[in-house]
Amino acid sequence: MNAKTICILLASTLCSGIAAAAETPGKSPYPAKPVRVIIGTSASGGTDFTARIFGQKLSDLWGQSVVMDNRPGATGMIGMGMVAHANPDGYTLSIMNVGHLIMTAITEKPPFDPGRDLLPVSIIATTPVMLVVHPSVPARTIQEFIALAKRQPGKMSYASGGIAGVQHMSTELLMQEAKIKLLHVPYKGTGPGLIELIAGQVQLTLTSVPSLMPHVNAGRLRPLAVTGERRVSAAPNVPTFKESGLPGVFVVIWYGLLAPARTPSAIVDRIARSVAEVAAMPDVKERMTRSGAEPVGSKPSEFGPYFRSERTRWVKIAKQANIKPASSR
Repeated sequence: MNAKTICILLASTLCSGIAAAAETPGKSPYPAKPVRVIIGTSASGGTDFTARIFGQKLSDLWGQSVVMDNRPGATGMIGMGMVAHANPDGYTLSIMNVGHLIMTAITEKPPFDPGRDLLPVSIIATTPVMLVVHPSVPARTIQEFIALAKRQPGKMSYASGGIAGVQHMSTELLMQEAKIKLLHVPYKGTGPGLIELIAGQVQLTLTSVPSLMPHVNAGRLRPLAVTGERRVSAAPNVPTFKESGLPGVFVVIWYGLLAPARTPSAIVDRIARSVAEVAAMPDVKERMTRSGAEPVGSKPSEFGPYFRSERTRWVKIAKQANIKPASSR
């Protein structure tokens, strides 16, 4: 090996080392210690389900523990607030859903500004929303359900994971489109609401397909319709709202990964690349598709503009429905 070749190899090695060291302020390759991911929901439902699939795979990729920390409350604002005020070093992240963004957008004086204090890293997955009823409800189609609701306005109750969350907003769209009135019963997360629905304390809910399919398959809940342009492979016999004559009920739940603002771009890009790698894994695709979701893995440059456009869209819908948070805890 001649002197020129040796110099090239040494230069390449040195540059690689510098690039790796630059990923964190401590000059160690990221991540050099366990990463904490705060989930703004209870330990159940679509957000938690998606977060744990990606968390385990990221842990395997990085060779570091990815610790899931459920912090439900205030429709995701508690968990997001913790990340907004965390050290911007990439070791505290948040997985949230579109409903959490809605809540922060319509709260008059939130304890943090999502546009200023949080950095969109990647959309990790998307899923449509499914309408399900308790088996005691005498309706087997969406048309029968609407007719039943019209005969008893305001009497049928629906569970949501919190005021202004995606379940609340989805049901508002349904009520507007079908011209019916339902009674809203908010809970601290999807999980508690589903427990009450299965027990028959409320009659229906609209929420993510992954959180519902185990109960649908077990016969504990009856599906009536699903959002989106096409039926989901996890429930091929369930028609879309569009097929059923309700095209205005169009909702896509997305789950996003956020970091504190001012997190170094090298770290943000590293996380986003890893998320995309996980989303492309065949076993992740198979498991997500079977549950009714779709892994994504977008770039920060893609998620940022979408994050802002979704905020604008849902604020408009919330104003039309006169939805306001109970408090800005």
